Amino acid sequence: MSVTLFWVASFPNLQVSNSTRLLDSIRDVRLFDSSKFMSRDFRSIRAKKDRKKRWRFCSLSTGVKYACVGQSGLESASSFPMISNVLANPAAAEVAVSSEQKVYDVVLKQASLIKRKLSAGDHGVKQNVFLPGNLSLLSEAYDRCGEICAEYAKTFYLGTLLMTPERRRAIWAIYVWCRRTDELVDGPNASHITPTALDRWESRLEELFQGRPFDMLDAAVSDTVTKFPVDIQPFKDMIEGMRTDLRKSRYKNFDELYLYCYYVAGTVGLMSVPIMGISPDSQTSTESVYNAALALGIANQLTNILRDVGEDASRGRVYLPQDELAQAGLSEDDIFAGKVTDKWRNFMKSQIKRARMFFDEAEKGVMELNKASRWPVLASLLLYRQILDEIEANDYNNFTKRAYVSKTKKLLSLPAAYARTMVAPPRKLSHVMKA
Repeated sequence: MSVTLFWVASFPNLQVSNSTRLLDSIRDVRLFDSSKFMSRDFRSIRAKKDRKKRWRFCSLSTGVKYACVGQSGLESASSFPMISNVLANPAAAEVAVSSEQKVYDVVLKQASLIKRKLSAGDHGVKQNVFLPGNLSLLSEAYDRCGEICAEYAKTFYLGTLLMTPERRRAIWAIYVWCRRTDELVDGPNASHITPTALDRWESRLEELFQGRPFDMLDAAVSDTVTKFPVDIQPFKDMIEGMRTDLRKSRYKNFDELYLYCYYVAGTVGLMSVPIMGISPDSQTSTESVYNAALALGIANQLTNILRDVGEDASRGRVYLPQDELAQAGLSEDDIFAGKVTDKWRNFMKSQIKRARMFFDEAEKGVMELNKASRWPVLASLLLYRQILDEIEANDYNNFTKRAYVSKTKKLLSLPAAYARTMVAPPRKLSHVMKA
């Protein structure tokens, strides 16, 4: 499952050796035509705009979990909701608390970080980013990130043009890092990736946060994290999600699935809030804004999962709660058979209802963002939510039919989203979203 970038919206020929260093392990990587980007000599990295693009298209939605699951949400910083089937099982409840606590602890940390920085009157202490070679390449690095975003996330990219130049470039850099990370386990050469390779990628991430980027695209991220109160933990958690994909292809219950969705999608929301910015007119808590960001990541990923049931099954993966399948009278054999039955329709209705609840909570948080950041977020939310409508229109056949939103519907959604973000005043989030 590939990552869905937060509030929006995987590198060919990746070869991994058994070397002890990450730089050796990705020596032969071809990332968005790596001849443009990857080199041990940073000075040799030049973006050749006239060269034919060979970046592989990968859906932002094929692989990106539960701060406000079902009808309930995070009532306080110390109490966490349980879905009914978990409450009925004390052992499962213990796991659920652990998963939610783990996620919410990160939420609280991110909210605390941004509040400290904002109260200090700036984005934080800037450090010098070490860039071997010509420092002017940093601007080119951001431009390249923007080109990648424009190529693969057209709607989101259009919305980013409304942001300030600094915010716009930063969100492009985050977008590209997430794509690169996702491709490690969801790209055409995923079979070459090992847990050790992901450990090296995490070590490289730590170097990046210390101002020591390896390549041009790393440099853009490294510069971004010096300018905004972005914490490393969500980045590390996303890598943990990639590790999960290496070892796990079944999920016993929604709690397990929730944690996975947080790792691969909710994390992007936590990375993005400091860059998107919170409206100075917002009357809600910073924690609530982060919860809404988390809810949108979860909603997007749940939508991906429901849309891609057939595609995932062809790869031997089932990203659906096993206990809920059993309760609906279904088994894995039914999924692999790919037959739409009344049992399947009823199961899908309940899954779609859950995803829509997350979208509803996330939408309230959009209006708490900086005004210039709302349009790309709301537009992507409205477009993604329509995928659920298309699944229904396909009579819940997500085995052989791929639900997609037509270009006409996409075009109609953009001005509608823009109008709503410009005229709707910020409002308090509902009680279930408050920390």
